[in-house]
Formats: sequence, C-alpha cells, structure tokens
Amino acid sequence: MKSIISLVLRFIPRPYLQLTGHWVARMLGLFYTGNNVECPVCESKYRKFLPYGRNTSSRENALCPHCLSLERHRLMGLYLKRKTNFFTAKLKVLHVAPEYCFIDRFEQMKNLDYITADIESPLAKVKMDIHRIPFPDNTFDVAFCNHVMEHVDDYILAMSELHRVLKPGGWALIQSPQDMKYAVTYEDASITDPREREKHFLQNDHLRLFGRNYGRELEKGGFRVKEDRFVMDELSREEVERYALPSEEIVYFCEK
Repeated sequence: MKSIISLVLRFIPRPYLQLTGHWVARMLGLFYTGNNVECPVCESKYRKFLPYGRNTSSRENALCPHCLSLERHRLMGLYLKRKTNFFTAKLKVLHVAPEYCFIDRFEQMKNLDYITADIESPLAKVKMDIHRIPFPDNTFDVAFCNHVMEHVDDYILAMSELHRVLKPGGWALIQSPQDMKYAVTYEDASITDPREREKHFLQNDHLRLFGRNYGRELEKGGFRVKEDRFVMDELSREEVERYALPSEEIVYFCEK
C-alpha cells in the first residue's frame, strides 16, 4: 500500500489528485473497517488510517479514507472546535489553498461567509496569487493558509497580505513544515537537483524549511503570534493516538 500511494503522489499531478483522490481513498477504506482511530473532521472511524507520503518510508496511520484529512488537518479541526469561536460566531473566512477535508463542511456552516482561494487548485473558487490578495484591507475575520509559506517566493510579503486583509481583532492559522533542529529558516538556492532538494527540504518543490523561529517569521508579517502547544499540553496520550495527531506540532495562532 505504501508503494502504491508513493507512486500516485509522485507521478499524478496534484490538481487531478484533488479532484479524484477521495473516490480511491474511500474504496481503500473498506479494507480498514474498525474502531481504533477516529477522524475529528468527519467523525469516521477505522481500524487505522491509510499510509501517506511521497516515498516508501511514508507515514503509517496518516490519511483518513473518508475525508482525506492528514495529521495536521485533524489537529486543526480539533483546535478549531476546542480553542476558537469558529463554529459559533458569525465570521467571514478566507481559506487559501483549501484542503478537501474542510471545504464542504465549512461551506455548509450557516455562521460562515466562506471564500476559498488558490493560484492553481481546482477546488478553490477564487484564483489568486497570495503575494497580491485581491480583497480590500480589513475584509476577513479569519484566514487559513496551511503548508503554503514553504512554497512561495516571498513569504514575508505573503504573510503581510494575509495580515492586511484581516479585520482588527481577526485571527489566522498559518502552519508550515518545520524542523526544530534548525534555529532559523533554512534556505539554499544552490541546491537544484530535485532529489537533493527533497532530502534537504522534505519536498523538491519546497523553497525553504522553517526552524524554531517560525513564530518570529510570522511576526514579520505584522501578526501577534501565540505559540500554542495544544497537543503537548492539553491533550491526553489516548486522544493523540485516537485521532492520530502530530504529537509535537505547535499551533501558531496569529492575531491582528
């Protein structure tokens, strides 16, 4: 199973995967019937989740077959439920690079005015470059932009644009891959071989790998940043295992 998923992720273009991957995953889920793990996004239960990753050392127990949530999405879904007013307040929301597992659910929520945007994703309603967000200042109450800043040319400008379109008092979740062995953001444009870039930056299309200073990088965009160790400090080991969460990921809660 790992090898099949690895080949699919490597060689099928991402837009096609975004449109068709959920059908394949749901069929595979029929072989994972059980009650050992639960997805807090779609509330489906399985014996375990599907493996996921671009190489044969991909992560076990990672991908929900029903909604395609990964560990980071399940963390975000649980965080929104337990730590924010996202499900109760009237909010105007900008979701950049929207994840399949959230789109339908957020669109159906009566309390949200929900807008999806991306430069190429077929799932997004608005086509835009995050360096030039086509909305006025102080438009949104909430913004989501996860696993994007490692891809963009000027991440400080992109963060600043998200800050600009948020209303005063608005908040954002802007997560990115990190490697805590680095004190500061790691970039090296001299590494051009795709395989070498994958070794250094996790994927060959990543332009950088953020380190322990990621919160301070977000502050350069104008945000007040709270580094919330939600998983480590507030969840039990049983919950982390039940929901298959990233056990050491920090949630960066960004406020304007």
